Amino acid sequence: MKKKAEILDAAAMNRALTRMAHEILEKNKGGEDLILVGIKTRGVPLAKRIQEKIKQIESMDVPVGEIDITLYRDDLEKVTQSTDPELKSTTINEDLSGKKLILIDDVLYTGRTVRAAMDAVMDNGRPSLIQLGVLVDRGHRELPIRADYVGKNIPTSEKEIIVVQLSETDEEDKVSIYEK
Repeated sequence: MKKKAEILDAAAMNRALTRMAHEILEKNKGGEDLILVGIKTRGVPLAKRIQEKIKQIESMDVPVGEIDITLYRDDLEKVTQSTDPELKSTTINEDLSGKKLILIDDVLYTGRTVRAAMDAVMDNGRPSLIQLGVLVDRGHRELPIRADYVGKNIPTSEKEIIVVQLSETDEEDKVSIYEK
């Protein structure tokens, strides 16, 4: 893969997440009954960062959960290239009934990950609504799914790949675009 450009550095990523936190609070009229659920792997640290920003803005702790969508994927064999997929745990310690659940992920592409995440959420409870926040929306939807909160829209070609790196998982914060 050949790197084409760095789209977001650490400061730009921080600003995007701050804006997303403000938008979440504005659209939901505050943080009451909110729960942030990060889609593993990189959605989890992003959800925790948004949680921290909401705490700075509203002085309240919004619960954060983690969801593993592995068994809910419709392309499991294609993605894992294995008959024994690696399962990660789902941790949602809150009752979802009546909650406004915000799914958080790093990149929105075809929409299939989000569909799988919604199926996984519904197996864990029934929130009053589900919204979606993504750091990057790159287009090319295959399902009728759109994000409610977007850090950055980055139109891409099918030959490009968006790589999100986070300090929690990759030792630095940046978003880059690569050519396949």
